[in-house]
Amino acid sequence: MSRIGSEPFFVQCDDRRRGATRVTADGAAWLASAGTYPRSTLAFWRERPDAPVVLPCGTSFDVVNAPATFGRRMLDRLWGEGPGSGPVAVHRGRMLLFAAPGTAQRLPSLLEWEEWGASGGREGGRVEDVPPLLCHGTGDAVTVPAPAPAPVRAGGTPAHHSAANGTPVPHAAVDAGPADDAPAGRPASRWLVAPDTRRPWLPGPEILLWAAVRAARSAVRISIFPPADQDAKVYDVSRRR
Repeated sequence: MSRIGSEPFFVQCDDRRRGATRVTADGAAWLASAGTYPRSTLAFWRERPDAPVVLPCGTSFDVVNAPATFGRRMLDRLWGEGPGSGPVAVHRGRMLLFAAPGTAQRLPSLLEWEEWGASGGREGGRVEDVPPLLCHGTGDAVTVPAPAPAPVRAGGTPAHHSAANGTPVPHAAVDAGPADDAPAGRPASRWLVAPDTRRPWLPGPEILLWAAVRAARSAVRISIFPPADQDAKVYDVSRRR
C-alpha cells in the first residue's frame, strides 16, 4: 500500500480485472476536487488510505445509484455495446455509476419519457419490477470508497465511515440508498472501475438512459441464476474515453 504520489494507492491483485480497481494519485485528486477542502481530503487519505469519505455531488460528478444486479447489467451494456463508463463503485449492495454533472436533473425526466416503471420502453419489454434508479446531484452527497481496502468486521461491514475531513459519521448519514449489507469478508464499499485520471470521461443522461433501457429489456432473457462470481467481469479501462 502506497501513499499519495506518483504510484497508485493500491492494486487489487486479480488478473481477471486487469487494473479495473486501480486508484491512482490523479484519480484521488479528482475525487477530492468534489469537496470544499480538497487538500484536507488528500491529507486525510495520506494518513488513512483505507477510509471512505463523504463527498458532494453536482460539481465534479453526479451519481446514478442502482440495485447491484441491475447496475451490473447496465455496466455490461456500457462496456459490451457502448462507450464504456466512468468510475463505478459498490456501496452496501448498491451500484454507484459516476456521471457527468447535470445527469441527476435530466435522467429522471428521460426515464419517465420512456415510460419507466409502466409498460416498458417504446420497443416493449416489461420493466415494472425493476426498482427505480436514484439520481444524486446538486445538494446530495455520496460515500466514496477508500483508495485502499478498508478493514472489514465480521459480517462484511467496514469498521467506520469518515467525512471528508476525517471525522467519523453515523452509518445512516452516508448511505446512498437502501442498506444491503455486503457478504462476510468483503468490504461494503469498493471500486469496480476506479478513477485513474484528473479528468475522467463521464457518461451523460442520454448514454445512461440507453444503458438502463437495454438492461431492462434484457432482464427477462437472463437466467434467475446469476454467474458464480459477478465481480470477476473484466472491463478493459484502456477503451474508456
